[in-house]
Amino acid sequence: MDTNQIIIKMVLDRWDGSITNFNKILDSLSDEQLQKEIAPGKNRGIYLLGHLIAVHDDMLILLDMGEKMYPQLNEPFIKSPDKAVSQLPSASELRSFWNKQNEALNQKFANLTTEEWFAKHTAVSSEDFANEPHRNKLNIIITRTSHLQYHSGQLVLLK
Repeated sequence: MDTNQIIIKMVLDRWDGSITNFNKILDSLSDEQLQKEIAPGKNRGIYLLGHLIAVHDDMLILLDMGEKMYPQLNEPFIKSPDKAVSQLPSASELRSFWNKQNEALNQKFANLTTEEWFAKHTAVSSEDFANEPHRNKLNIIITRTSHLQYHSGQLVLLK
């Protein structure tokens, strides 16, 4: 295993660990608990779950891995704040989306080569990437892992 392969493994192991941790928290919460606010006046658990699905859906585009699986979640969970949209998918539906999305992402991640992980993502121009090669696909996983961990910490507050 060369250095780049080791780096990729480290990042993906942290991603997998963060998904596992989030799943443990999510599985410990009832659908009713997901309807509660993290703190008075703050996002509800169901919003955080939908938000994470929508953000992870964007990764498919950023990593040039295909179209979004759940484009209908963009409006209520990225473009709108919590409680701005009256009709949201149910907690059980979002849980199903989350599980299916994680399976799809894992399959797609497993098919990327070392070179592909260090290639530019779709939100950076070729010119900018030439000057900032760290704006690669692997860096998207790093930033999304941090984002996931942040919201995992919030979700714990529902217990």
